[in-house]
Parts: sequence; C-alpha cells; structure tokens
Amino acid sequence: MARRKLSHEGALVLDSEGLSKLLGDDETVVALIAEARSRGMEVAISALTIIEAVQARTNKARLNWVLSGLRAVPVGDEEAKAASALLMAAGLHGHKYAIDAAVAEAALRQQRPVVMLTSDIDDMAKLCGDRIRLVSV
Repeated sequence: MARRKLSHEGALVLDSEGLSKLLGDDETVVALIAEARSRGMEVAISALTIIEAVQARTNKARLNWVLSGLRAVPVGDEEAKAASALLMAAGLHGHKYAIDAAVAEAALRQQRPVVMLTSDIDDMAKLCGDRIRLVSV
C-alpha cells in the first residue's frame, strides 16, 4: 500500500472517524500519525471528538493511552461562536453538524499547514474551505 505524504511542521487533526480508527489500531491511520510526528507535526483533536468517538465497547485503558498522546483542543464560548459562524457561512445546521463545526474550528486555529484525517470530506470542505488539507480515512 502506498503511503500518503504529509506536510512538514504544522498540525494533524483527527475527526471522530480518525480517532476511532486510531483506537482500533488501523494500520493506515497509525502510519499517517507516525509520519506526522516524525515531521514535527502536532497531533490534535477537538475535545468534542472524544464524545463523538467513544461508545460502550470502547476500551477505556486504550482510550486513555491514545488520548495521552494527543492534544485535546478545548471548546469554550469563543470557539463555539466561531464554529457557529462556520456553520452559517457553510449553510449548515448546528443540530446535525455541531461537532463537525467544532472540529473544523479547532483545525483552523492550528499552526499551518494543517492536515485533517476525516471520513467526511464533503462537509469538512464546506466548513474549512481550502485552508485545511483533507485526507479521507
């Protein structure tokens, strides 16, 4: 399998599918994260991604270990307002896309260049525009 190349420096952001695949030890996601780290990229998630990715079958010890190696970006009032603005600009509704908007907002605040591992290329492209490189997982 060919490896996808990531940019130097910057940040790699995982959405809930990226985190879920990391928790499941998905070979491609693990390799992309290892490459990002070797290039000095920070690996981050929105704090809300934890809520979206966790389910009853999630191994808590594995979750805690994985999270210890990621930076969870907090979501406060200002971040929520910025995520709302992204939703409005994209013409999306918060009921369905709230966490995606928070993830996009967190990604947009990271040191450039930013790469996001996501299963939702279309919606993330609407929210992030061309400011974030989106990689399908």
